[in-house]
Amino acid sequence: MAARQEGIPVKVGELARVTGLTVRTLHHWEERGLVVPSARTASGHRVYDDGDVRSVYQVVALRELGLPLEAIGGLLSSGSFADVLTAHLDQVDARLAALHALRGTLAAVVDRLRDAPDPDPSDVLMMIDEVSRVNDTFAQYFTPEQVAALRARRAEGGTAAAAWPGLIADVQAEMDAGTDPTEPRVQALAARWSELLAAFHRGDESLQRQLYRLREENPGEVTAAGGPDQAMIDYVARAGVTG
Repeated sequence: MAARQEGIPVKVGELARVTGLTVRTLHHWEERGLVVPSARTASGHRVYDDGDVRSVYQVVALRELGLPLEAIGGLLSSGSFADVLTAHLDQVDARLAALHALRGTLAAVVDRLRDAPDPDPSDVLMMIDEVSRVNDTFAQYFTPEQVAALRARRAEGGTAAAAWPGLIADVQAEMDAGTDPTEPRVQALAARWSELLAAFHRGDESLQRQLYRLREENPGEVTAAGGPDQAMIDYVARAGVTG
């Protein structure tokens, strides 16, 4: 924005130039009662004094925060900046949460598509539906921050994340063979299980409790997603693992 000399009233064209706004925008704000020029010349041209110019900059600043003109009008008339900005912050948080959820859905679908590079359109729709149902379930148990943390850990999981399917398969093989949980090879699997759990929870007890609750209340969905069933949980628990 260009500089102007204070104390000297300006016409609408000059105000538009120094603020970077358009004359049409300033006229619109006047119609909405946001910034009404204090005077007019004998020929009817609008004249803005220092107070009017400050009001213009206030509206510009509030617009940059994302507030709609309706909210700005109420704020300028009431002066209740804290209440209006707090309400706007709540709206921004809600939009961010929705965007996080959308990103999670997209990321999960992209992961699935990498395993099926040429899917049928109906398969893509089915993937989106399945992922959306999983996300809805997660939203019942975790805060947006916890969901974001889980997704970040999955994205950065690398070797640890890739180890789970093989470990679950190895434990299932020992169960099918009737191996006693106290046998050394099962104990070794149990130790690996504990390591992977610790790497995933990272000491976050609240997250750990909610994960346990999710598993206990949704065993079918957990198993369908490739997780362990209750029989396997009981088996590794007898080998000394909690979780």
